[in-house]
Amino acid sequence: MRITEAAQRLGTSPRMLRYRDMLGLLPPVRGAAPARGSAGAPQDRAGAPRGVTVAPRDRAGALQGKAPGGLLRAHRRFADEDLAAVAQALRIEQRYDISPAALAFGLKVLTEPGVRAEVAELGRRIGRIPPPPARALEFEQERALRLLRLPPGRAPSGRAVPPQAGGGPGRRRG
Repeated sequence: MRITEAAQRLGTSPRMLRYRDMLGLLPPVRGAAPARGSAGAPQDRAGAPRGVTVAPRDRAGALQGKAPGGLLRAHRRFADEDLAAVAQALRIEQRYDISPAALAFGLKVLTEPGVRAEVAELGRRIGRIPPPPARALEFEQERALRLLRLPPGRAPSGRAVPPQAGGGPGRRRG
């Protein structure tokens, strides 16, 4: 189906669907033909081939010529799977009261390890994320060492340790 019908079914506007597409919140377009000479070309962060500028927009705001990624621009057709993905994104945005841009950033955090590490470090610095488990392990090690420094014959609970039969550890009765 075309973008206008898809927008009506979802209760949004074609402009918002294009915005979501720009943010990367729509599944990739299926069946777009690659432009000549762009197959396997290295791409920049926005997905466009390096050294290639994005085509200018016409008066209506549509891209002229090639789309980012070197694909020939065609009118997008929405399948039922595309509508289901957009509907799920809309539910997430409504449930957590976030913008499409915030959802797109959340996906970026999940898919790019560098971004994930930077956001986690910020979370630790402002106290919203607990310290890494290594610190908890250090605490447990210190606690165990304190318990091992008890006087001989005393258990951690304050009770006496029963004497071992057979003369000590490592000796067997035969």
